[in-house]
Amino acid sequence: MDYDFSVKAEYAYVSPPGIDEKLIEEISRQKDDPVWVEDIRKKALKEFLESPMPRWGPDLRGLDLNNLIYYIKPLSKRASSWEELPPSIRETFERLGVPEAERKFLAGVGAQFESEMVYHNMKKELESQGIIFAAMDEAVKEYPELVRPYFGKVVPIGDNKFSALTYAVWGGGSFLYVPRGVKLEKPVYAYYRMNSSNEGTFDRTLIVAEEDSYVHYIENCTAPRYSEASLHSGVVEVVVKKGAKVRYTSIQNWSKNVYNLVTERARVYENGRMEWVGGNVGSAVTMAYPASYLVGKGASTQILSLSMASGKQEIDSGGKAYHIAQDTSSVIQSKSVSMNGGKSTYRGIVYVSMGAKNSKSYVSCDSLIVDEKSSAYTYPYEVVKSTDASVVHEATAGKINKHALFYLQSRGLKESQATALIISGYLEDFERQIPADFAVELNRLIELELAEKVG
Repeated sequence: MDYDFSVKAEYAYVSPPGIDEKLIEEISRQKDDPVWVEDIRKKALKEFLESPMPRWGPDLRGLDLNNLIYYIKPLSKRASSWEELPPSIRETFERLGVPEAERKFLAGVGAQFESEMVYHNMKKELESQGIIFAAMDEAVKEYPELVRPYFGKVVPIGDNKFSALTYAVWGGGSFLYVPRGVKLEKPVYAYYRMNSSNEGTFDRTLIVAEEDSYVHYIENCTAPRYSEASLHSGVVEVVVKKGAKVRYTSIQNWSKNVYNLVTERARVYENGRMEWVGGNVGSAVTMAYPASYLVGKGASTQILSLSMASGKQEIDSGGKAYHIAQDTSSVIQSKSVSMNGGKSTYRGIVYVSMGAKNSKSYVSCDSLIVDEKSSAYTYPYEVVKSTDASVVHEATAGKINKHALFYLQSRGLKESQATALIISGYLEDFERQIPADFAVELNRLIELELAEKVG
């Protein structure tokens, strides 16, 4: 599948480059925000302007925040069928395979184009169970009693400079509410697509899973390549109530001019379980560290992270687990591939509070370095304040086995095919965690990277 294409689309509004309070007021006007949402935007703008750039991690000097276009509104109303979309936007998602995926194995789909959700649909039989799946800008108006108690509570507005920026100018994203005892058999899916150059997209996702419920939420994102730097800054908040389970899968394949800086966090209550599955393949720079706060007795989390850095890419990713209650457990597994000069970094935190008795954590970081030009780094951070906690950390780094490569080539495979096969085997644990259609596509992306057809 070719992701490197753009379409000629018409827009209802394109903001001038730069950010100020006038822009915030215009976004609120365009969206008809409730007063409480506009107040949050203005507070967040102040936080953003006063907060320093991160003094750690990848180099962000190539990102000119004063030159970005922060809001682009497509010339279309939100659709509940693909036929309602303008031909150019419908063509985009058809070429990306989203309508086909919806028909085959999804419970609901949201599709975002530039700064707005242009399509949102949930299967009717699921709506009858009380499930709500709506664009976030609709949800703040239609379901304030469900949204407002959690909005900005899991990820505070001023958590970091880019979370504050997202709260100030957010557009799009989804609200997903799963009632008590309801278990979705099929995943819910959101697709994010940039089309223009020199733009920023800022989505806000909120998931609330009531007691003893289950949902698997998948997001995917792509963009065509441009010479100018673009920015994706998203905020994801997940609330996992007693006995509930949420799986959040993200396959990030932004083009290599995009800075992908996201804040993803879950609050997990008694016997709840949060699973993060993240695949970071695209972008120029990624900073992504899904975090779980285990605040209820018996809460657990698994964070599985894949990063693949090629060429000038810097993928800085990992996971964070905060053990606040007793009998909590966490597993963080990170796998990275660095090739053609790419740089992969694992960065993670395990925190065990004094009251988190009998907590257990296991962290594993594996790095595969394909060639001499590439590099991999690991920065684990562990704070254990409970005397009866068990915290284990393992890390490995290595190169592709030359004997295995030679054997596969002797069987008639090209070097790039043999290398792709070895990498696929290395990533098998990750691929088992995602639906088969996505695993096939991930393998194809690896092959394209190795053949230097992408980036």
